[in-house]
Amino acid sequence: MNTRFEPSGRLRGEITAPPDKSVSHRAALLAAMHDQPVRVTNYLRAADTTSTLDALRALGALVEVHEEGDVVVRGSGLREAREADGSIDVGNAGTLMRLLPGWLASQAGRTYTLDGDASIRRRPVDRVVEPLERMGARIEATDGRYPPFTVHGVRLRSIAYDLPVASAQVKSCVLLAGLAADGVTTVTEPAPSRDHTERLLRAAAVSVHRDGRQVTVTNCDELELESVRVPGDASSAAFMVAAAAIVPRSKIVVRDVGVNWTRTGFLRIAARMGAVVVGELEEPVGDDIPTAEPVSELDVRTAPLAGTVVEADEVPLAIDELPLVALLGCFAEGETVVRGAAELRVKESDRIAGVVEGLRGLGASIEATDDGFAVTGTGGLRGGTLDARGDHRLAMAGAIAGLASREGVEVVGMEAAAVSYPRFTEDLSRLVAR
Repeated sequence: MNTRFEPSGRLRGEITAPPDKSVSHRAALLAAMHDQPVRVTNYLRAADTTSTLDALRALGALVEVHEEGDVVVRGSGLREAREADGSIDVGNAGTLMRLLPGWLASQAGRTYTLDGDASIRRRPVDRVVEPLERMGARIEATDGRYPPFTVHGVRLRSIAYDLPVASAQVKSCVLLAGLAADGVTTVTEPAPSRDHTERLLRAAAVSVHRDGRQVTVTNCDELELESVRVPGDASSAAFMVAAAAIVPRSKIVVRDVGVNWTRTGFLRIAARMGAVVVGELEEPVGDDIPTAEPVSELDVRTAPLAGTVVEADEVPLAIDELPLVALLGCFAEGETVVRGAAELRVKESDRIAGVVEGLRGLGASIEATDDGFAVTGTGGLRGGTLDARGDHRLAMAGAIAGLASREGVEVVGMEAAAVSYPRFTEDLSRLVAR
């Protein structure tokens, strides 16, 4: 589906951020590990998170979806996931594909095959295969590293694992496997990554601790969790923040934004570039692991932007929003450089190539590097056509570019936005209409 976004006047108004995709995935998955009902409030209704609910049903969980936005999940317990009838379809959900094997690997004597759409079949799973095999699981992947792949559950042994690249998904996979391993499992990160899994485990009365870059989980017999409230998604809200930052004379409010410090890297980068973003953001929590997900209201308005350099240690906390950093760089004075972001090449698409080719086609001065990109600000974008490549974040970035461009932007494949933000165009229209 092609959708055209014309240059707009100033943006005005208030919207509520959609529910957080990362937290929704994790909350539903932990709920399925219980043998008692768990209510997840404000669950995201999107393609990716629907894939999670369908996968849990295939594993024997009872799932009730309520009109008001709540989901109630009753599983069969930590070690009693049912063998599915056929392959488990993860759709386009990379988070589900990488977290679910951590639970399934501990289901001794049972076998599970995971598959997905064409995009998923291009996304490597070797980063979760390696630690799970060290814990004793046997995993057969296509060409050694791609879906479809089969997990053979066993009695797992605990390990101490050093992540080669900071990844919340791989960290979470190992921690979930550690719940049913034979002792204490430790994951060491080279840099902080989002900590939603640790917070949910703490809320579920699991013994989980952080010591600097190390996170340790102790095996348990059961989880204790009655309810979870999903906050608004900081990554989705970032698109509205970027729009208000580059469309002249804009001033908007985004309510109910999750401001967990491991998710607000983009907001800190945008503020450093000169964007006016006012809200109470969570400060780094050190070795403490809270159980709550903090939320805030963001007030955003347009201001002159200046280029910046995003180094590798900032990348894990802004990984999903780096296309927006490139977009802001087009409107900034000077050069904007992102380094240490090779992970972008194995997202829903090769996001480095997608962002560089997409924005260059709109008139940007941008070059790709092996692990990022460099943008020379020209004060704006001409407009044109941007192919989303089936990637929801490229689709939404193209739409925002259209509003701020001189001639408008036609986004090819705008339907991809429904993966994480089904009401994106509706919310954007409300701000433009004002």
